Amino acid sequence: MTAIDAQPAIIALHEPPVIERNVCGASPFLLTCDHYGRLIPDALGDLGLAESERRRHIAWDIGIAGVAERLSEALGAHLIAQRYSRLVIDCNRPPHVASSIPALSDATVIPGNERLSSTEADARRRAIFEPYHRRIADAIDERLARSRPTILVSLHSFTPVYAGVARPWHVGTLYHHSLVLPPLLLSWLRAEGDLVVGDNEPYAVSDLTDYTIPVHGETRGLLNSGIEIRQDLIGDDAGQVTWADRIARVLREVEATLIASQSLYA
Repeated sequence: MTAIDAQPAIIALHEPPVIERNVCGASPFLLTCDHYGRLIPDALGDLGLAESERRRHIAWDIGIAGVAERLSEALGAHLIAQRYSRLVIDCNRPPHVASSIPALSDATVIPGNERLSSTEADARRRAIFEPYHRRIADAIDERLARSRPTILVSLHSFTPVYAGVARPWHVGTLYHHSLVLPPLLLSWLRAEGDLVVGDNEPYAVSDLTDYTIPVHGETRGLLNSGIEIRQDLIGDDAGQVTWADRIARVLREVEATLIASQSLYA
């Protein structure tokens, strides 16, 4: 079977979609990573793409996996991440929108995503999207049942240039309705002194373009924010270590501020 043949109604995965670290971590931070991996199920071949395309940012958030794992370890925070490429199904998009399974991404045609039937799209959703988000929901349920403070932080990375326009930000906070955590993140990131920090840049969260923060953060009433780091800063191990250390330092300051203001353990 090639990537553009009829696709199966049930997709067998060679690796489970969810990867976790520090499941029993004591930190109030619950870390998610929607675009951690770039695996493609064997049944879908290579989606009709060359290996060079499957390594690009269109397939995953470059560098964020290494940052997320190191940050989880540094904080003792539970990390829930997703192994499969966003080109198979984007786990940070509502399943009904076109960008959920894109036929075109940053000027690259995705042959294996063209003319999908609803049955084929549903197979991807059931195999990857639903187990990932079910695990996040279950983890939140478990934490709230034990009255554990829970702060949702969704980790992503972004390209230094998009559509020919350079992006000056080193890091950005992303949010929608939640206005408690993002200002604290902005304040402490800017206090680092050497960063250009985006306020809802390079993206802003919305119900149409995002899933994890609206569904698991806002609907559940959790303190929440996205953190985006520019990909050229975390493209190697050294950058990932540096940024995991930096974000860990910032999140510890945020936690201390929330405790002092009785906003966390009230």
